[in-house]
Amino acid sequence: MALRTSLAQTGTPIDKVLYNVRAFGAVGDGKKLDSPAVNRAIEACAQAGGGTVYFPAGTYASYSIHLLSNVALYLDRGATILAADPPPEGGTGGYDAPEPNESNQYQDFGHTHWHNSLIWGEGLENISILGPGRIFGKGLSRGRGRQDPLPGQPRPLPYDDTTNAPSSVATNRFGYPNPREILPAGVGNKAIALKNCRHVIFRDFTVFHGGHFAILVTGCDDMTVDNVTIDTNRDGIDLDCSRNTTVSNCRINSPFDDGLCPKSSYGLGEARATENLTIVNCQVSGFEEGTFLDGRTLPSRQKTGRIKFGTESNGGFRNVTVNNCTFRQCRGLAIEEVDGGILENINISNITMMDVAQYPIYIRLGSRNRAPEGTKTGALRNVFISNIIATGIDPMSGVQITGVPGNPVEGVRLQNIRLVFKGGGTRENAARVPPELETGYPEPSRVGIMPAYGLFARHVRDLEIADFRVSFEKEDLRPALTFVDVDGLEIDHCKAQAANEVPAARFDGVDGLVIRNSPALDGLPVRKRQESVAPVVGGGH
Repeated sequence: MALRTSLAQTGTPIDKVLYNVRAFGAVGDGKKLDSPAVNRAIEACAQAGGGTVYFPAGTYASYSIHLLSNVALYLDRGATILAADPPPEGGTGGYDAPEPNESNQYQDFGHTHWHNSLIWGEGLENISILGPGRIFGKGLSRGRGRQDPLPGQPRPLPYDDTTNAPSSVATNRFGYPNPREILPAGVGNKAIALKNCRHVIFRDFTVFHGGHFAILVTGCDDMTVDNVTIDTNRDGIDLDCSRNTTVSNCRINSPFDDGLCPKSSYGLGEARATENLTIVNCQVSGFEEGTFLDGRTLPSRQKTGRIKFGTESNGGFRNVTVNNCTFRQCRGLAIEEVDGGILENINISNITMMDVAQYPIYIRLGSRNRAPEGTKTGALRNVFISNIIATGIDPMSGVQITGVPGNPVEGVRLQNIRLVFKGGGTRENAARVPPELETGYPEPSRVGIMPAYGLFARHVRDLEIADFRVSFEKEDLRPALTFVDVDGLEIDHCKAQAANEVPAARFDGVDGLVIRNSPALDGLPVRKRQESVAPVVGGGH
């Protein structure tokens, strides 16, 4: 590539492969608007049958860049695509207008439009963004207001701008479209957005301050995201309604929203699953925005980060593997199916977490059903989670596995898991009955502090727990484990630290209980669904 790069700087296409944006009029001084020249280079490359559009070192201020089939963008070292500031209110030009979408009633504005982005493509194939350069979303909005402040700049409070929304916005029963999030033509809110594309490669580049989404891909098939670094102000990578995707070796810092987030929204006008997905060797965190790229790791106020499936889940998730990933200074793993889809065959292993905010593992089947009328509660089944180490966990919640009355989560196995909590729970916390909230937004903070510090399971069928150890640093007066309405519970080799005179576990409405090699659970009372309290006998019955 070095020889091709050297020759490309002359501005001459080499074998109709390399197209230097400077040869098409780009200046790269960070001031002159270079997106017209960049788009000319992309068009020439596509018309010639395809190849690589090359960005040498420089800062290329841009509005919307239009990807085309059979074209790769290559960002060399020292090259930055800079999202230019939007035109002033009432001005013209700027980023492409958000395209119409009749299916904007079931997810927010950011999920529903793709054209109002720094780099976008629709209905394409064989496209790539490559190279060690950077994409800086300085002029992008995170969804409220025309432009999001950079780290260190004052953030107006309340940070809510509806002045550019239409004077009258008809919303459905879910409150969408939300006037606060509607952005006018000329304002961009995503660094990269793809819709209905095939054969996609993103590799080696960095995104800083990426707007509502650093990367949003919807309805895309056969995609590789490798060695991409993101330090951003909302979501990092959202994989929506996409199939046959591999995400590997990526580092994502997103303190204010989700890091790596598979979704299956109704944005395409149908319930389409995200399936055949592999996530491997990735890091997610919730440090202060910008510090991750600077080599520092300053804790943030919100600490979201995380890998999360959902909340948008109309089409469900199938055949997914997550392996060898780390979480730091952020919330834990979230698996949410709340909009009528089917989530099944999920295998997650070899995860380490440190300084965990709120919870380590959250599995939720709900009946929000933000979807067309008549949508029924979906299903969440066949989830295996193994080889997890998490330390420094906030006292709010441990593992949560929660279904809906009459619609349990099914077939979950937790194996070889060690969780260390900060502790500090009270007897009042232990007596608390968490609200169901099955029709609400699925987030543990909305339910509040849990009555068990280590694991809470409610409305579950066929739950297996093996080689499971929970402990606390500061005395916690809650049981380690609480099970409510569980049909078929098998526990093997469970070590659960408990304070004096606090039972290690509670079993309330549990049928088909088997406990092996778990002395802390021996002799505890069990209340079956329609029976009185009876003792649990340990030893492999």
